[in-house]
Amino acid sequence: MTTTANEHLNDWLRDAHAMEQQADKMLNAQAERLEHYPELRARIVQHIEETRWQQSQLDEIMTRRGISNSVLKDLGGKLAAFGQAVGGMTTSDEVVKGAMAGYVFENLEIASYVSLIGAAKAVGDTATAAACEQILAQEKAMAAWLLEHLPQVTQAFLVRSETPGAEAKV
Repeated sequence: MTTTANEHLNDWLRDAHAMEQQADKMLNAQAERLEHYPELRARIVQHIEETRWQQSQLDEIMTRRGISNSVLKDLGGKLAAFGQAVGGMTTSDEVVKGAMAGYVFENLEIASYVSLIGAAKAVGDTATAAACEQILAQEKAMAAWLLEHLPQVTQAFLVRSETPGAEAKV
């Protein structure tokens, strides 16, 4: 049995939906815990709003294409985010590892949307391609911000970790 390009696109849209569910959970958990890194927290809060907008775009695309999200994939994404949050809480350098993980995750999202754009164009779904291009721009901006600010976050962590009585972790 052969899978059509449209079926692949639909499946990848379900994957993206689950990925954005995971991102929302992961970003919220991180933002709630950040106390001593206000610039990082502010950018994460901004990206939470972008992520919610992205979810709404995916919902619209999926409705237009006559497909629903995968409850199992969405649940898997949320569970993965929960595991990441719990795992991060046990490390003494949570803020640095969280920023690094965020950068890696943004690049996963970038790759996903690049593929979605290619698939949407291949099946002639220009509306999906256009929406994914808007999402891609936001993901690239967040990845670039994290990469640019990772040295400052790391340096701020190191200063706080060497300051007696200061909480450095978050």
